[in-house]
Amino acid sequence: MTHETKAETKRATVIGLGQMGGTLARLLLEAGYETTVWNRTAAKAGPLLAAGARLAPSPLAAVRASPAVVVCVHDYAASDAILDEEVAAALDGRLLLQLTTGSPQEARAGEARVRALGGAYLDGAIQAAPGQMGRPDTPILLSGAEAAYRAHEPLLRVFGGGLEYLGEDAGAAAAMDMATLSYIYGAAIGFFHGARIAEAEGFRVDRYGALVAGIGPTFADFLRYEGEAIQAGDFTVGESPLSISVEATARIARAARERGINDEFPAFAAGLFRRAADAGYGGEEVAALIKVLRGDPGARAAA
Repeated sequence: MTHETKAETKRATVIGLGQMGGTLARLLLEAGYETTVWNRTAAKAGPLLAAGARLAPSPLAAVRASPAVVVCVHDYAASDAILDEEVAAALDGRLLLQLTTGSPQEARAGEARVRALGGAYLDGAIQAAPGQMGRPDTPILLSGAEAAYRAHEPLLRVFGGGLEYLGEDAGAAAAMDMATLSYIYGAAIGFFHGARIAEAEGFRVDRYGALVAGIGPTFADFLRYEGEAIQAGDFTVGESPLSISVEATARIARAARERGINDEFPAFAAGLFRRAADAGYGGEEVAALIKVLRGDPGARAAA
């Protein structure tokens, strides 16, 4: 069976109607797709049915209804339970767009299974909230068969215009999702610690948030520079010597303790930078902290 191309009927299925899955189905309807949906709790489909969606009576019927099947459920265990042996066999000649959050290994295993059954597979990582979907700049990471990505790009752009295709390795999107989430959670914890500093000093937290938003673009450029330094393996000081961060993080941790603020986050950061300095990286670009995270011999000896 051949894969249906973008020139043929616009039909798609969405399995999983949580906040994100329901949003994906709504966007498909608004874009003119004949949209079939399925969810364990059928009642969640009500608003979509009123908007023109079709409710499949089973996962098998949902898969058979469309050339492109979008899955967005809690985790890969839930996805595998839905796409059991009989249902998965129906993916022959169809695209499975897996938008369920998982690990790179789970994505690769999913692709191997679908490919063996004659289907095409793309793994995606949505880097936005449901309310941010469908915008020209909505970021979505994708990996898997390039031919499938090119053939179904119009459908993918219904969900967001900021598509980033990362290559044939199906695990790439999940890996980069984990990497970017590591940055986001680290930055968020730092932000919340900063909010406590603002509170303790009688400063409005909403104004502090506005200040942080204002420095966002400049900081993004700084991080891009640090990423380039790591990739090149050149830690010659160009923007910020690591020694400055050693002093700054130690100062933040000390101030937190003095003001009775929880100091776990700055103490952790200060410890990492101190290890880097003790390993002899203080006179290098701050990106040299990566050597500690890699467990380089000098950093291990300094631990």
